[in-house]
Amino acid sequence: MAKVAFLGLGVMGYPMAGHLLKKGGHEVTVYNRSGAKAAQWVKEYGGKSAPTPREAAAGCEFVMMCVGNDDDVRSVVFGDQGALAGIRKGAVLVDHTTASAIVAREVHAKAKAMGIGFVDAPVSGGQAGAVNGQLGIMCGGDQSDFDRAKPVLDIYAKSCVLIGSPGAGQLTKMVNQIVIAGLLQGLAEGLNFGKRAGLDLEKVIAVISKGAAQSWQMENRWKQMTEVKFDGFGFAVDWMRKDLGICLEEAKKNGSRLPVTALVDQFYAQVQARGGNRWDTSSLMNLLAKD
Repeated sequence: MAKVAFLGLGVMGYPMAGHLLKKGGHEVTVYNRSGAKAAQWVKEYGGKSAPTPREAAAGCEFVMMCVGNDDDVRSVVFGDQGALAGIRKGAVLVDHTTASAIVAREVHAKAKAMGIGFVDAPVSGGQAGAVNGQLGIMCGGDQSDFDRAKPVLDIYAKSCVLIGSPGAGQLTKMVNQIVIAGLLQGLAEGLNFGKRAGLDLEKVIAVISKGAAQSWQMENRWKQMTEVKFDGFGFAVDWMRKDLGICLEEAKKNGSRLPVTALVDQFYAQVQARGGNRWDTSSLMNLLAKD
């Protein structure tokens, strides 16, 4: 049993922190910007909550976090009330936020100077993956820090792999989001085509999902797409646009061309203009089904 903190109790972090206590048997202290959410977590799972990242991290061997963006990462890590002000020397800080490689390297350098390990470890698998403890975790950092953190990460991971040096986890998550953006647009176009052609889409999916077109998105989102219903589940359009913005900015630095990603990002901007900020990312279908 280890002493662990988890910072950020959103749709992903809330169940992930729960797994650490219930499945892992660790001593868990949580922090959330909204204290009510932290109190709700403690009521549901047990454990403790703390009013600041610093107090949550105090004396911990591992500190996990899953917040919104680069600025959120900096706000919970740095400063007098940040995690690095409370975490003990020799501990490992793990960031599950989907953020930039820049902030991952920034936190790694600061943590290393203080004798603290750091792993950037964004996740894939959506809310269902977090709830079921079946996340794909892509990591960047030093091998020794990863090796120490992996037994804890495995509690909610289906796969947990060290890709490379600090920032490599975030860069891999960018690859993930680039691929998903193209897949979702292709799936939306294919389903819309089939629907307008008068095909039985359930039969269509039964066939093509067993062939070369198969994907997680097809298996899990085709039905909602055909029903043009996108509320109350999945990964929000606002979050996807944040992620794609990170991808496009990184592409400017490394010289890669992302024409499809840039186009799909603009399609999501159109979804936002229709009030779909919190719709699932499969809502690309909305632009095709109602044009």
